[in-house]
Amino acid sequence: MTTGEDLGDEVLGRVFLCRVVEPGDEVGGRWVREFGVGEVVRRLRDGPEALPGVSEVRWAGLVARARQAEPERDLAVARAAGARFVGPHDAEWPRQLDDLGDARPIGLWVRGRPSLRIWALRSVAVVGARACTEYGTHVAATLAAGLAERGWVVVSGGAYGIDGAAHRGALAARGATVAVLACGVDRPYPRGHAALIERIAEQGLVLGELPPGDHPTPSRFILRNRVIAALTRGTVVVEAACRSGSLATARAAQRLGRFTMGVPGPVTSALSAGVHELLRGEAALVTDAAEIVELVGDMGELAPARRGPVLPRDLLEPAARAVLAALPGNRAASVEEIALGTPTTRDEAIARLYELRALGYVERHDDGWKLTRQAVMSVRTGRGPS
Repeated sequence: MTTGEDLGDEVLGRVFLCRVVEPGDEVGGRWVREFGVGEVVRRLRDGPEALPGVSEVRWAGLVARARQAEPERDLAVARAAGARFVGPHDAEWPRQLDDLGDARPIGLWVRGRPSLRIWALRSVAVVGARACTEYGTHVAATLAAGLAERGWVVVSGGAYGIDGAAHRGALAARGATVAVLACGVDRPYPRGHAALIERIAEQGLVLGELPPGDHPTPSRFILRNRVIAALTRGTVVVEAACRSGSLATARAAQRLGRFTMGVPGPVTSALSAGVHELLRGEAALVTDAAEIVELVGDMGELAPARRGPVLPRDLLEPAARAVLAALPGNRAASVEEIALGTPTTRDEAIARLYELRALGYVERHDDGWKLTRQAVMSVRTGRGPS
């Protein structure tokens, strides 16, 4: 049986390890799984008794970091910033993160009132390029708003470009959104998104693996993406060049068995080249929120079928359409000529011509039949004769 004291030690131990072990470190994750949090913390604090799987140099570096760790202080700073620590033993922990195996986060720092576990159950990641186009910004915001209106939580990385557009789209629809940061949740990054991230913390959730005050690095951005992929049911990439970091999120989603989706762009745009490469593989092409929900949602949540407009002539019986098609566009024609062009009998052609005259498609000219002016215009505009 786990006592309150044991649980307190577990929390302090995980907070300690968040300061010492880098996010996504599978060696550190294996230590926790095999030896337990308490033993890993003890050896890092004591120093000489190294854990397996690392060189002497790396172990010395970890021990040096351990000497600087102050878990009680980190918890106090987090509380002052309105954040809480959520570990695998908490009811709020999203169980889908366990799919990461030894790369699972040691714990998460969370700002915001809602339950992370509940929100993650119905969430979709929308990611893409920082240096995006107006097209990408518009599409990301529209997709996010559509998902929010359907009751889905939009998850992204809080960065410039597509991430910011996705967050803003969800907020504009008064929906739910989550920002997963590659730094401490008390230090919004990028600085230009400080107001946006504060708004997300007020209306949604801001979370990250790194303890308060920690700064982002290029590797931490990439490792952060695995959390976005694992947390959600699927990942949508809106715009991404071939070397875009957002493709790492898509690849992580594929490895985890999540849905991977891409929004196509112009074939001449380098910012869509990475998305198109995804679509040539196992990713699904999506163009709106309904198509995303069809993939990640429950059975029966189908997107409406896409088809062109139904023209008035489409509603005619096949025989009448065949006779209508046989009439020349610029002159009258005899019944015999029309019947040969169908082909049908003379009597059948006459019957269909009178039917078409009643509907306003043709008119009688002496012994011949001719398309009405309205019928000719309907071919050009798609509107039926009035």
